Amino acid sequence: MPKKIKVLIVDDSAVVRQTMVEILSSDPQIEVMSTAGDPFIAADRIRQEVPDVITLDVEMPRMDGITFLHKIMSQHPIPVVMCSSLTEKGSETALKALEYGAVEIIQKPRLGTKAFLEESRVRICDAVKAASQARLRRVSAVSHQVSPKLTADVIMEKPKSQAMMQTTEKVVVVGASTGGTEALRTFLESLPADSPGIVIVQHMPEGFTRAFSQRLDGLCRITVKEAENNDTVVRGRALIAPGNHHLLLKRSGARYYVEIKDGPLVSRHRPSVDVLFRSAARYAGKNAVGVIMTGMGDDGAHGMLEMKQAGALNIAQDEASCIVFGMPNEAIKLGGVDYIRPLDAISREVIKLCN
Repeated sequence: MPKKIKVLIVDDSAVVRQTMVEILSSDPQIEVMSTAGDPFIAADRIRQEVPDVITLDVEMPRMDGITFLHKIMSQHPIPVVMCSSLTEKGSETALKALEYGAVEIIQKPRLGTKAFLEESRVRICDAVKAASQARLRRVSAVSHQVSPKLTADVIMEKPKSQAMMQTTEKVVVVGASTGGTEALRTFLESLPADSPGIVIVQHMPEGFTRAFSQRLDGLCRITVKEAENNDTVVRGRALIAPGNHHLLLKRSGARYYVEIKDGPLVSRHRPSVDVLFRSAARYAGKNAVGVIMTGMGDDGAHGMLEMKQAGALNIAQDEASCIVFGMPNEAIKLGGVDYIRPLDAISREVIKLCN
């Protein structure tokens, strides 16, 4: 039997701790090692046995989760998944957690419909499994049944034709997951102000993407914003999919724009990279450049192959620079990738291909 992933749950709410225990215990690959009501209790648990992954709340008594995270990652790095309610105020705190080395941020589960709880189970379990495979960098001082894995077919049918009239404007579509927030920062910061229009799906919960976009906008020469329905894709701007909504690239004449769409999880995600990439295959074809970055699973792999079949050129982040070499590896194995590049070389390759 493969070794189970041992998880320590740290949250001051007894209700949340119990909910997390039930959610994580429903996955046969995961074992809840222990729970703790605050970081001091958690530190005692870690001294007794080191977990494979920690799920960590942000706001707690005696010591906040961000301070505890910094101590962990500067002394004895352990993969940490931050579990936050992600209010507008808390989103900035969540961004700080990523800077301090958190592998993933997930939305704190709340009582709701059966469908909501099942989606929470899928997301939380996948986040923990992704974290268990992450390459860490030390920072300075409900049911056992697997949910059906839906494809982009539930949002958009496959392109009927590979034909696509070429325009003068190129469009870049990017997909990322675990470790992708910092990878996207590196990529976008290095782009010139007149870069081709960019559309991005980063697996994120609702309430997080607006603050993330604003943070990047302040760091980059290009404009970065959370996508809104019918936003035009223009040079010098990147649009990021809003959390919990699919994002599609559309075209009207020579104008590219985006559509925000609800729907079920696709490749176990919403937003889904496969949905964005399929829309790029249909509406941009050979005018598109695809980029797939660090992340667990295979979301985006099939969509990237469809893009290549429609005439697009595609880039995958290389294994050495990925936090988790899942999504790029799956796209490479399917044959949808033209170039494999380290993170710090992707922007140069994008500009080269678009020119």
